[in-house]
Amino acid sequence: MIFSNPEPEQIRHILHQVHSIAVVGLSPNQARPSFRVASGLQGLGYRIIPVRPLIKEVLGEKAFPDLASLPELPDIVDVFRAAQHVPAIVESCIKLGIKNLWLQQGIIHDAAAQRAKEAGITVVMDRCMWRDAMQLGGP
Repeated sequence: MIFSNPEPEQIRHILHQVHSIAVVGLSPNQARPSFRVASGLQGLGYRIIPVRPLIKEVLGEKAFPDLASLPELPDIVDVFRAAQHVPAIVESCIKLGIKNLWLQQGIIHDAAAQRAKEAGITVVMDRCMWRDAMQLGGP
């Protein structure tokens, strides 16, 4: 089975329903796409939860080394990691009961996205969350 993204109206609904975003791979480097996208999402009113080992804080928010370390479940996980890391992130999402997963533009792993979808997770892949929030409407 080939993975396909939700329709634009479904993506709009996701963007309106989520408030907290765990950003896996969020860099403290302002020149990195993950920082710019997370900053933009934060500016739209989303709560950003940085997930990256070895850093304490990004964008004024406490950082956590992995999804299992989060004190509460985020509404969605936004991934800025290379495709080979996606299967492990999907397994963490399944184990923790996370309901929404977004793989940023350029991050494609059809098998992992399909695995997440089969586990009941809504998945958006190879799209920019910030761009979609700007075009389709944020929170």
